[in-house]
Amino acid sequence: MAPYHIRTYQDSDRKPVLDIFSSSLDEHVPATFRHILWLPKTPLLELGVPLSLLLVSGSWLLAITSSLTLFLFLCFLDRCPWKQYMATTLHTDMADITKSYLSACGSCFWVAESRGQIVGTVCAVPVENPPLGKKQLELFHLTVAMEHRGERIEKNLVRTVLQFARDQGCVEVVLATSVIQRSALALYQGISEFTVVATTYSSDSFNIPTPFCSRWGPVIYFPCINKILIESSAVTTEI
Repeated sequence: MAPYHIRTYQDSDRKPVLDIFSSSLDEHVPATFRHILWLPKTPLLELGVPLSLLLVSGSWLLAITSSLTLFLFLCFLDRCPWKQYMATTLHTDMADITKSYLSACGSCFWVAESRGQIVGTVCAVPVENPPLGKKQLELFHLTVAMEHRGERIEKNLVRTVLQFARDQGCVEVVLATSVIQRSALALYQGISEFTVVATTYSSDSFNIPTPFCSRWGPVIYFPCINKILIESSAVTTEI
C-alpha cells in the first residue's frame, strides 16, 4: 500500500480532481444498465413491443429490429443520468472549486495525495435550512481512484469530514447516494453511527422521479436515492 496524505485542495489540483471525478462516474454505467434490466417494466417492453409488432404486421424483421432498437435505447438511457450529472456539476460547484468550497466559512475540499498524484477527493458544505436545533454538514464528491481502492483512503476521507464537522460544531453529517453505488453504501454502513434517515424508491419506473439535489439546486434524476445521516461523534470510533 502506497503512503498517502490528505490535504486541502489547491488550484493546481483541478485537472487530476476532474479526471478522477469523471472516471468514477463512468464506472457507474454498467451498474446502471444492470439496474435498468432488472426493472419490472424492462422485460415487458423488450418482449411486449416486438411481439405486438409481430402480431400486427406478421414481420419477423420488424419485430427483431424493434427489439434491437429498444436495447440500444436502454444502453443510451443508462449513460444519460451520469453524463448530465457531470455536465451540470462542471457548470456549478466544480466550475470553481476554490470559490465553491474554500471561500465560504464552514466548507472545505480535500484531496488524498500519494507519491505526488491525486488519488481521492471529498468535500463538505453546511446544510442550508437544517432541522431546528441541529447544525449539519453535507458531504459531497467522495471519490478514490480505482487502483487505490481498499487502502482505507475512502474511510479516512470520511474521517476527515467528520473531524471537520466536529470542529465546526456540527452534530450531524448528511449525504445522498443511490443504491447503484453499492461500494459507497457499504462504506457508509461500516460507520458505527450510520443511520438512513430517508429512502425514496423508484425502481419500478423508467421515469425515475426521484431528484438528486444539492445546495446548487436540482442536479439530476437518479433511481433509489438514499439520504444518509452520520452523527459527527462517529469520528471518535475506528471507521
